[in-house]
Amino acid sequence: MTEPGSGGATPDSDEGFDLDPIEIRVLAVLIEKAFVTPDNYPLSVNAIQTGCNQLTGRDPVMALSETEIRDGLDRLLKRKLISQRDQASARVPKYEHLVRLRHSLPPAEQAVLAVLMLRGPQTAGEIRQRTERMHTFADIEAVDAVLEHLQEKYPPMVVALPRAPGTKETRFGHLMGGREMLAAQIELLGSQPIASGHGRGRSAELEDEVRRLREELDQLRADFDRFRSQFE
Repeated sequence: MTEPGSGGATPDSDEGFDLDPIEIRVLAVLIEKAFVTPDNYPLSVNAIQTGCNQLTGRDPVMALSETEIRDGLDRLLKRKLISQRDQASARVPKYEHLVRLRHSLPPAEQAVLAVLMLRGPQTAGEIRQRTERMHTFADIEAVDAVLEHLQEKYPPMVVALPRAPGTKETRFGHLMGGREMLAAQIELLGSQPIASGHGRGRSAELEDEVRRLREELDQLRADFDRFRSQFE
């Protein structure tokens, strides 16, 4: 993977994608927020920073500075994966993603890609649950169809990971950071202890529900802060 800002392979090259972790997080947040906060989209740098540094729905949790966010935006602009919107009524520049236009991704595929970029490798069932606020899938088969299409893109954007010992379901990872970055994620997953039994499955569901409620609370707080700022 190339160093941030060094150019490297473009998203349309035969070598595939080579986004760095900051670019991945910023782009994923722009995709996610286009779904969940359309009234506040495009996003300012401050809103992007808040989304990148959320404590819920993020793996890993990051603490990016404004400078790191701005640098990441500049690199994504050069890659033509985002654009800057200068609105007459806006006091600050705002940004939006161009994934739909650049890579012909419909909403379902945008949602799956975003959740993989935000939360790392996941099973189809986890993806279905965690994309609920962005896109509703009727069943697992619908998720599988999207994953298959993303794997068939040129260059591919998603790949099925080798099953870890003791696991029954296949996990999928994104390729937006290149294969070396994904290999590191696979190695990390392989070093984690494998939980078994139905109790763990129920526990995971409850954890996801708590995360979802926290995300909604975070969004309500952000909406209230924006409303309050109008009177300050």
